[in-house]
Amino acid sequence: MAAMWALFVMTFAMILGNSAADPDMLQDICVADYASAVKVNGFACKDEAKATAEDFFFAGLAKPGLTNNTFGSLVTLANVQKIPGLNTLGVSLARIDYAPGGINPPHTHPRATEIVFVLEGSLDVGFITTANKLISKTIVKGDVYVFPKGLVHFQKNNGKVPAAVIAGFNSQLQGTANIALTLFAATPPVSNDVLTSTFMVGNKEIDMIKGKLAPKA
Repeated sequence: MAAMWALFVMTFAMILGNSAADPDMLQDICVADYASAVKVNGFACKDEAKATAEDFFFAGLAKPGLTNNTFGSLVTLANVQKIPGLNTLGVSLARIDYAPGGINPPHTHPRATEIVFVLEGSLDVGFITTANKLISKTIVKGDVYVFPKGLVHFQKNNGKVPAAVIAGFNSQLQGTANIALTLFAATPPVSNDVLTSTFMVGNKEIDMIKGKLAPKA
C-alpha cells in the first residue's frame, strides 16, 4: 500500500504540475510569508535566501484523524496554509478519514478539481453536474475517483469499518463550501425566509437544522 500511495502522489504531482489551475509561477520558489501585510492573490514571498527544507515539509497526513464529530469524518489539509513552500505551485493534498457511517457531506471546491485514492475501506461517492445528473460509484481500497472543479460532491462510508483516502487538488488552496454549513450555519445567518422558500418547509424545520449545525461554544 505504501508503494501504491507513493505512486499516486508522484503521478498526481507530475500531471497537475503541468496543468495547475492556479496562475503559473514566475520564480523557482515563493515560500509564503505569513507575516507579510502585503495582500496578493496568494501569499507574498519571503526572502529566498531564508528558505529551508521545513518550508516544503509536512508530516500531518501520516496518522488517521479523529472522526468523533457531527459528520463522522475529518479532513486533514496539506495546503499552502500548512506548507508555505506550496505557495504558487498550484497543488495540494488532504487526508480524509471516515468512521463507519461517516460522511464528507455535499460540498464544492471553487478553485480545484479533486482526485482521491482510497487507502482503506470503501466509500459511496458521487458528484452532481449542472444538468442535475448524479454520477456515483462505490470505490474500494486502491481505487481512484475524480470530482470535477466546482461541482457538488460527497463521500459516504456505508461500511462497518473505518475508511480513508488521500485527496489531491490542482490548487494550493482549493477552498471548500460545505452546502449545509453554508446555508444553515453562516455568520450572520441566512434569513429563515430565504431557507423556508428554498426548501419549502416551515420555520420549525429550519430552526431545528440550524440548531444542530450551529458552532459549538
